[in-house]
Amino acid sequence: MSDGPERIVTIFGGAKCSESDDEYAQARRVGELLADDGYTICTGGYLGVMEAASRGAHERGGRVLGITMNQFKAEPNRFLTDKVATAHFYERLQLLITRSVGFIAIRGGMGTVTELSLVWNKIQTRVIGPRPLVLLGECWPPIVREWQKHLVVSDQDVALLDFAKTAEDAVAIINDKSQGVVL
Repeated sequence: MSDGPERIVTIFGGAKCSESDDEYAQARRVGELLADDGYTICTGGYLGVMEAASRGAHERGGRVLGITMNQFKAEPNRFLTDKVATAHFYERLQLLITRSVGFIAIRGGMGTVTELSLVWNKIQTRVIGPRPLVLLGECWPPIVREWQKHLVVSDQDVALLDFAKTAEDAVAIINDKSQGVVL
């Protein structure tokens, strides 16, 4: 990574996983690798995947930005180096998206699907410029196939996504495809 402008990668994922879950380990490794490559990582700031990614980056000396929401009663995770509190859900989503050069989605629930869908739609409709949207883990290919089967999701839409099986693969895609991203 260069010493140029800050490069932020947002990691989406569920709050309900623990240290013993695969997605926690994946997220922690993603945080480590992104920090090693000089990225600032950004998450929703709370538990589960968000904590794991924050922890991995923090343990490697990386900057960890958490976009929290005042309406949530939970405390942000302890690995954040910076926090931005928002008043509304859409404001939070906008901040998670607009300053990032790439995104990695790890298994989660409906919040993760909401975040993924919003980013994907913004890229598809050119509201934001092209940037990598990486779906990390074995759960995503069958989900996307079902979306194509039951919704109006074209092969061109799916071509906007990248799929990765490992944290290393996901970060390699971010490194390759985020270099030309202009915010």
